[in-house]
Amino acid sequence: MLRVNDLHKTYPTGDEALKGISMEVSGNEIVAIVGPSGAGKSTLIRCINRLTEPTSGEIWLDDTEITSLGKTELRKARRDMGMIFQEFNLVERLTVMENVLSGRLGYTNNWQALRRKFAGDDVQRAYEVLDRVGLGGFENNRADELSGGQRQRVGIARAVIQRPKILLVDEPTSSLDPETSRAVMGLLTDIATDDDIPVLINIHEIELAVEYADRIVGLSDGEIVFEGPPDELDEEGRDVIYRGGESRPDPTTAEATDDGTESVATERRE
Repeated sequence: MLRVNDLHKTYPTGDEALKGISMEVSGNEIVAIVGPSGAGKSTLIRCINRLTEPTSGEIWLDDTEITSLGKTELRKARRDMGMIFQEFNLVERLTVMENVLSGRLGYTNNWQALRRKFAGDDVQRAYEVLDRVGLGGFENNRADELSGGQRQRVGIARAVIQRPKILLVDEPTSSLDPETSRAVMGLLTDIATDDDIPVLINIHEIELAVEYADRIVGLSDGEIVFEGPPDELDEEGRDVIYRGGESRPDPTTAEATDDGTESVATERRE
């Protein structure tokens, strides 16, 4: 189980990206984080595995409190958190197989990592995972020869081969076409079910979130403003997430200011 308790992130500029986030993710559920740009979605994902350092709060993965770990302990804990990145984060000049096996670097010593020497069991597992994500036969292709959808599948395979306790996924479909986006979301759903692990996804496309997620968490201005199953995310809920509900004026409506002039409210854009 992942538990986030009163998580805050304030940048040196004074901007508050997260304002007391508390949530849990467990079982093999798909939890989608949605919200407008700047709501704190990516910051939340990256704080969980401390790619971004939180300002305060607690993050628990089972019995391990992540925010208190030193460098060595954090490296070990990250083995349990498979990360799938928006921009893939592949080494372009390396082969698909080498990129996938980099998911096992947390289990190798420095000499093995430098020479990219992996156990035979890891190599066999990599072949199996590549077949699973639909990339069987691509193991010797360089990463820079692949399409966007194929690169994302390599990123998924790299995370899966870690045998993590949770998958953290940051905007997996933002640069993909609709058909490929659905294929990637379907693959993540299958992994959650088959491997019996939860998946926490920051996703921009709300319709994909509604279709594939078991639970929706809506962020706005660094705070959770909606949490519930997809069928409860009606138009009112979407309005709260993306436009602040009734607290924000209609962007097309002119309103009088104190000096009697008119101004037009500007809608927060996704």
